[in-house]
Amino acid sequence: MVTTFKELLAGDDLIRVFALARVPHPVVIDVYALGGGYHGFWLDQEHGGITAQETIVASTAARANGLDSFVRVAPAGYWVVSHALESGAGGVMGAQLRSSLHAEEFVSWCKFAPRGCRGFNTSGRDALYTHKPPAQFAEDSNRDSFVAVQIETLGALNDVDEIAAIDGVDLLFVGPADMSQSLGVVGQYEHTKVWDAIDAVAAACKKHGKHWGTLPASAEFADKSVDRGCRMLTLGNDVLCMRRGVAAIQETFAKHFA
Repeated sequence: MVTTFKELLAGDDLIRVFALARVPHPVVIDVYALGGGYHGFWLDQEHGGITAQETIVASTAARANGLDSFVRVAPAGYWVVSHALESGAGGVMGAQLRSSLHAEEFVSWCKFAPRGCRGFNTSGRDALYTHKPPAQFAEDSNRDSFVAVQIETLGALNDVDEIAAIDGVDLLFVGPADMSQSLGVVGQYEHTKVWDAIDAVAAACKKHGKHWGTLPASAEFADKSVDRGCRMLTLGNDVLCMRRGVAAIQETFAKHFA
């Protein structure tokens, strides 16, 4: 049984997720799940080019392991949301949004009328492949689909209060890498400008009763984020875990690599 991200957020739980971009294989999902402690993962379509077929396989593996999932999408058009949700992901996250108007448009793609303008189709996994009656499908999807908005551009940061107030946004997600780039301190994740931006996101979420998450650059970064109210931490991704795994093996057998 999957406990969804929305249910966990409603309980104010700290959600631990991992990310997949280059190797979205079910075995990788199984390995993370068997390691324990994770509530789910997100698929990075923005950078990894995750396909609808890969989302179908990954979301099936997620449900088999009791994990929730969402897809990070570039806001290229309404269809990117439809592909993700109909493929079985529990939600979507919009990357590189530039303003509150841009964020509102993204949310409208995620919701059926009267809240939004999502195209209606019951042949996907989210409608149980036509097993859900149409009216129930629309109601359930509008209520249950997870919607996150990334705050990583100056436009989004300037409009963060308005974005946090948007009906249908469940989580704001701070992307430290792009945020540092936007602020002119690329790669300096502990810079005061970055933390000032994070504080602005945290304040907007507190004001409007929303939650926020991030991809921490270090354990210290994670601690400081949680202290500021962060409720979703992305702890590892496929490539990072493989790189560190290789490094650990080389360290264990150091004399044989000399």
